[in-house]
Amino acid sequence: MFKKKSKYNVAVMGATGAVGEEMLKILEERRFPVDRLVLLASARSLGKKYSFHGKQIAVEELKENSFNGIDIVLASAGGSISKKFAPFAVKAGAIVIDNTSAYRMDPNVPLVIPEINPEDIQKHKGIIANPNCSTIIMLVPVYPIHKTNRVKRIFVSTYQSASGAGARAMRELEEQSRDVLAGRPAKKEIFPHQIAFNLFSHNSAIKDEGYNEEELKMVKETQKIFHDTKIKITPTTVRVPVFRAHSESIYLELEKTPDIARIRKILSKAPGVKVVDDREKNYFPMPLEASGQDDVLVGRLRKDLSSSKGLCLFVSGDQLRKGAALNAVQIAEILIQ
Repeated sequence: MFKKKSKYNVAVMGATGAVGEEMLKILEERRFPVDRLVLLASARSLGKKYSFHGKQIAVEELKENSFNGIDIVLASAGGSISKKFAPFAVKAGAIVIDNTSAYRMDPNVPLVIPEINPEDIQKHKGIIANPNCSTIIMLVPVYPIHKTNRVKRIFVSTYQSASGAGARAMRELEEQSRDVLAGRPAKKEIFPHQIAFNLFSHNSAIKDEGYNEEELKMVKETQKIFHDTKIKITPTTVRVPVFRAHSESIYLELEKTPDIARIRKILSKAPGVKVVDDREKNYFPMPLEASGQDDVLVGRLRKDLSSSKGLCLFVSGDQLRKGAALNAVQIAEILIQ
């Protein structure tokens, strides 16, 4: 049983990564009741300092005994690292909120988006999984619709930013852009193809069915979060030359004919959603405006011209915030309530 306190000892595993750094900002912004903050990373980051509420905190090397006295671990250091170290954290008495793919499909680990299935948090056995960023950004606006008019099928195409591949990928986009504009060849280190002024199929492994890992995550995670294995999802995931915030074009096949005015009203009141849908000004969700925001922007709301029960929408959401760090901190907030 998780012991309730006035303040908690929190460890961030993978503190020097893009998501880890965002976790620190969000913990501070939302005034999470932190007593002691421990920043954990690999040995090469040892001693690097971060400011938290005016104090400088040095990064410590991640080790098996790093979790003594820790209540909550926010983990974002990669799946293999989580697989290795999360059990040590749980054994030491901590609850791990894991932002990697390591435990998402484990039947004994709840997979949680707080706006959708917060009740699943209480089913944890020491580990709670954060869904994939693309899944979160899709489902936060889709779920309020699903509650009033069941979604039977989803077709989704993603426009995923460099931030989804980490800080080094963002730097690669910047450096390639400078090089291409200066007439120099683009150097590829993180992505398999040039990302500047280009787009390509998501850089995860293609499976036998022809779908990549990112696409299969969206399918399996949606079914687990919705507790609905009958819902059908067909994704196409794409990398685009955007620094931060993912966008998605979503088509929903609903149980009943959609009422656009009613759906707009539902979304305007839904937690974690902001409607950006001005047809007159041709003003809809953009990653530029979603960056740094907690809400997922949703717009382009329209009926399918070819089907009476089809609904189209377009969304943009900050991959580092709601797609990762914010979702994890929100889980921690519910955990301590």
